[in-house]
Amino acid sequence: MPGKTICIVLPALNEEENIGKVIAEIPRAELEERGYTVRVLVVDNNSTDKTGKVAEENGAEVIIETEKGKGNAMRTGFKQSRADFVFMLDADYTYPGSFIPEMLDMLLDGYDVVIGSRLKGSRAKGSISRMNIIGNRLLTLMAAMLYFHRISDLCTGYWGFKGEVLPKLRLSASGFELEADLFTQVVKRGYRLGEVPIYYRRRGTPTKLSSIKSGFRIARKLLANRFR
Repeated sequence: MPGKTICIVLPALNEEENIGKVIAEIPRAELEERGYTVRVLVVDNNSTDKTGKVAEENGAEVIIETEKGKGNAMRTGFKQSRADFVFMLDADYTYPGSFIPEMLDMLLDGYDVVIGSRLKGSRAKGSISRMNIIGNRLLTLMAAMLYFHRISDLCTGYWGFKGEVLPKLRLSASGFELEADLFTQVVKRGYRLGEVPIYYRRRGTPTKLSSIKSGFRIARKLLANRFR
């Protein structure tokens, strides 16, 4: 029998314009029809707008993480998730929640962790700059060479986990190197990692990611975790 609880964790910083749309798009009714109790958990990373209020109005549970950074927010969120299956996606309305059932099916079929791959799937025009695609591919190649494991989209913000996996990952990322931290921990512990091609939208609000700075942090995390 499959597990009966799903927790969807959304890290959010000043996403008042997008958070309601992200929550509304989660296929909650479909998952509940399949027998799951669904919990949406928003980790408000000390927003200065009405992100938390809008999230609560749309049926999400909200917790506050005052230490800035996506990694800090998600490490707090993962500790609070406690479910048979846990999904993570960004709160900027770039990743459609409609792919969660497909990712869940892969977890039920034997994968321990599943990513939503933008580079295997399709992308809206202007959703990722050419420089970011090149940087992502270089970092993905670096990860494959260091860890002897292929992945198509190292920097994706769309992940699904069997619940028992997360407590065993020793995550230390504080910022946008979180995904590299997840990948290295998953591979080093021998978990089976699958991929689902997804559609990636262009975000309607300014990005919080500094491409060059974040790229160096991601590369440093890949190296540090490999030889630690």
